[in-house]
Amino acid sequence: MSIQLSQVFAIAPHHRFQWEEAQESFVILFPEGMVKLNQGAGEILSLVNGQHSVQQIIDALKAKFPGADDIDGDILAMLELALSKGWLSEVAQ
Repeated sequence: MSIQLSQVFAIAPHHRFQWEEAQESFVILFPEGMVKLNQGAGEILSLVNGQHSVQQIIDALKAKFPGADDIDGDILAMLELALSKGWLSEVAQ
């Protein structure tokens, strides 16, 4: 699936995104287990709330990390991975 910049995503039902102190990282929790996320993935998924479009997420991360202008592809790749793993669901607009 090719992600469009206007799409809005939320964490999928039966999944929870949270900071896990014991892991010292963000994680995705789901009935079958847990996935520990690296810092970049955590930053991206922290903005996935069912309200921000993909373009708004990219813009917010570029503002938070000045000088990282070439991160669009990385953000899109992370969102595509999360979508393919079932961690995200698209919000109807």
